[in-house]
Amino acid sequence: MNVDNNRILKDKTFDKSRWIQMPRNVVVGHDALLQIPGIIDDLGVAGPIMLLSGATTIQTVGARVAELLQERPVTTCLVGRITYDEIQRIEEAAKEAGSVLIIAVGGGRVIDTAKVVSYNLDIQFISVPTAASHDGIASSRASVVTDAGNVSVAAQPPLAIVADTGVIATAPHRLLAAGCADIIANYTAILDWELSHRLTGEAISEYALTLSKITAEILVNNADLVSHNDETAAWIVVKALFSSGIAMSIAGSSRPASGGEHKFAHMLERLVPDSALHGEACGLGTIIGMYFHGGDWKGIRASLRRIGAPTTPKDLGISNETCVEAVLRACEIRPERFTIFDTGITREAAVAAVEALYEV
Repeated sequence: MNVDNNRILKDKTFDKSRWIQMPRNVVVGHDALLQIPGIIDDLGVAGPIMLLSGATTIQTVGARVAELLQERPVTTCLVGRITYDEIQRIEEAAKEAGSVLIIAVGGGRVIDTAKVVSYNLDIQFISVPTAASHDGIASSRASVVTDAGNVSVAAQPPLAIVADTGVIATAPHRLLAAGCADIIANYTAILDWELSHRLTGEAISEYALTLSKITAEILVNNADLVSHNDETAAWIVVKALFSSGIAMSIAGSSRPASGGEHKFAHMLERLVPDSALHGEACGLGTIIGMYFHGGDWKGIRASLRRIGAPTTPKDLGISNETCVEAVLRACEIRPERFTIFDTGITREAAVAAVEALYEV
């Protein structure tokens, strides 16, 4: 029997659609800051600008950006702790100034604030990271501090990213190592995504999954280069952070870069606030998550060690028992997101996983 495949395809209704938002301009490299005025012109954005920065950063990199924008109407606003009250304060300031564009100069706290404010006000923003400490420089999610701990919320991805490797290379190496750990966490994030796909039927994107895995592999394969505090390391890490953000944009969620290791990290941050950088907590969660998946957790640990990231609770100054508690309670974070930490891990298994972190 002859089958007309073309006829079948024409007759079959296809109604799947997805809106993928990605940065229009990405500039990475030495003295990239100097290109900010040209980028604004290229984007066709005209009108008042709000410059967001931290109290320390505004005196250095923020001041350099302000000087580049001196011929434009700019309002400077300092960002404190990223809470809903702080977000509302900055929103009011942006509305009062009539801002049509936000330029966020700083670390994750500043950039996440810009994401949420721009999302709420429906205006664009440019991400100007001064450190490569986590993959938030390009993603559409933001972490907000609440009384119950940090929560991940929907936000707006940047219209453009300007990553000056000369600036990022001067940041403390701990920040760069934390950014690497956040990317290496993609390994377990995609394993958890595949696990959820098999057990719960959650939809999966092969393109996003593959890009996320390749991004993690790049950092693992270049771990020795990243251990050196120079612009080469900054270049490698920033490109990886950007690729991870693109994977999330393709997926339409943070799934390609956020699995059980992130749930563990958020619970750890809730149990012992300020004990670790976000990426550091994710790195530790990645080793533990890979242990439960039965994968090469020792290889992950070795890569994190070469980069200079913490690999044990002791490295973070916390007790093993606190780490065990974070493993057991990780399932309380975003319960709708199924991961290896949601499979009913026993206390005995959690203790064994944490103790394994110290094995030679």
